[in-house]
Amino acid sequence: MDRILDGTPENSNGALTIVALAQEADVPRNALTQRHPDLKNEFYERVKARGATPDVEVRLRDTITKLKKTIVNKNKELAQIRQDVPTLVRAVHQLTLENQELREQLDLPEPNVAPLHRRR
Repeated sequence: MDRILDGTPENSNGALTIVALAQEADVPRNALTQRHPDLKNEFYERVKARGATPDVEVRLRDTITKLKKTIVNKNKELAQIRQDVPTLVRAVHQLTLENQELREQLDLPEPNVAPLHRRR
């Protein structure tokens, strides 16, 4: 614990986390979290007393910031899609009406419309 807090880790990356503390002590992580919660709590208290923010919290805060930006961007995209839908519905409706008129003209005895044949 002292080596990590002094910035001189030997067996870990020196992060202010229980994982790094366990690596530094060369013990399984669950040994600290389950069998020695007093050491885990002491570590976090000492980190807090130093005014340092644990690495886990820093990473989580960064992730939250990124996710909030993503939400804002997705909300803008969704608003644009919702704005585009009525225009697209009108276009589909207009094309459906024109298609129906063309089909009706084809059914006339002397149609004004000639079907296009595919080129081979």
